[in-house]
Amino acid sequence: MTNCVLCKEELKPEEGQLIWRGDDCRVILVNDPDLPGFCRVIWNHHVAEMTDLSHGEREHLMSLVFAVEEAVRHVMCPDKVNIAALGNMVPHIHWHVIPRYQDDAFFPGSAWSKRTQEVKEAVLETRRQKALELPGAVRAAIATLF
Repeated sequence: MTNCVLCKEELKPEEGQLIWRGDDCRVILVNDPDLPGFCRVIWNHHVAEMTDLSHGEREHLMSLVFAVEEAVRHVMCPDKVNIAALGNMVPHIHWHVIPRYQDDAFFPGSAWSKRTQEVKEAVLETRRQKALELPGAVRAAIATLF
């Protein structure tokens, strides 16, 4: 599908950083200034629903989602991790793995909610520095799967 933003191969720097790619999936560290450590696990082929995948493909994808969650928890030390697969705006299988904190800009709502509070820049900068460790941690977590 040519107009799908998740089908394109190249990322603009403002969109994020590719941190791992396999034959069927890839993991992106999303460039979200309010939510450092936000990752996205994307199925490489244009498929809209999880049930369009075979059972083995579903297991493979979810093992990657859980490996990313594990890395996010270890590196970012969040209060909670949100895992979401919506696809309302982009009907292409992808999972969001988002470290959440009680003091983040959207807490207690979703990452797509209206802001509820301002976060001190020093706090965000500390989290951004931690997020620099995520590519290595994600690749290490995924390496244990194969």
